[in-house]
Amino acid sequence: MDPVVLFFLLGVIAGVLRSELRLPVQVYELLSILLLLAIGMKGGIELARQPFLELVPQMVAVIAMGFILPLLSFPVLLSIGRLPRADAASIAAHYGSVSVGTFAVVVAYLGSREIDFEAYMPLFVVLLEIPAILVGIVLAKGLASGAKLRDSAHEVLLGKSIVLLVGGLLIGWIAGEEGLAKLAPLFFDPFQGLLALFLLEMGLVTASQIGTLRRYGFFLLAFGVLTPVLSALVGLGLGWALGLSMGGAVVLATLAASASYIAVPAAMRISVPEANPALSLAASLGVTFPFNVLFGIPLYHWFAGQLYALTGAA
Repeated sequence: MDPVVLFFLLGVIAGVLRSELRLPVQVYELLSILLLLAIGMKGGIELARQPFLELVPQMVAVIAMGFILPLLSFPVLLSIGRLPRADAASIAAHYGSVSVGTFAVVVAYLGSREIDFEAYMPLFVVLLEIPAILVGIVLAKGLASGAKLRDSAHEVLLGKSIVLLVGGLLIGWIAGEEGLAKLAPLFFDPFQGLLALFLLEMGLVTASQIGTLRRYGFFLLAFGVLTPVLSALVGLGLGWALGLSMGGAVVLATLAASASYIAVPAAMRISVPEANPALSLAASLGVTFPFNVLFGIPLYHWFAGQLYALTGAA
């Protein structure tokens, strides 16, 4: 098992046992900033090597997937889960968006196995943050919530994760690999260690959501496991159709399978305040994040291997 995953398990166990282990808030914030900037800059370096116009069809397809995924989840949450409309829309938005932490884990997973993938994938992370939020607001409020939609768009576009990812992309794109070489000891060389500490904190947070899961029962548990698998198949099929490498398809499948716990909660707090955030976080952080880290990513890798072997793709 990958050592960074073991750090996550340590956090979960420590949280369940009510250990005094805690990362200071300032340390967690610093880890988040360093990871987001590192991911963005790595993507920017690669983006500078790509003909931008050739990426436009892929970008449009990925944005379309960001609109479609919450629309697939919403009816399930509303009819089978029998959740109130606001809660169903909020959870659907979480599952249509992405988890930067899960993205960092799949990058580390593929890197440890020396599996190449398209390094402009951080661009897709940015693109997938926004569509699901817009869909979630419309599902909850209808089309007559223009003011709150504008407030939410401001919160998302200028939120920490988007600013750091886009900023990192631009810095990497402008400075290039040689220009960023002097920053490697801070951002790139210790990436695995930073990720390990980040996952330790995520394990502690996951453990804190277990009580909510106990209260809301089997449905959230089943939804939090089955939805990422089905979404991963959508992402995997799209990656194959776009001609991505097998590694790239695994990354896109993982992005589709992940659920947001940073940008979407903030946007939903503004636009859909009647939604219960405990439900969304219990599902995304309490179920889907650990499922993806422990089981999902290897499963999506296996799916991709079968698909690419069957079709003879690279």
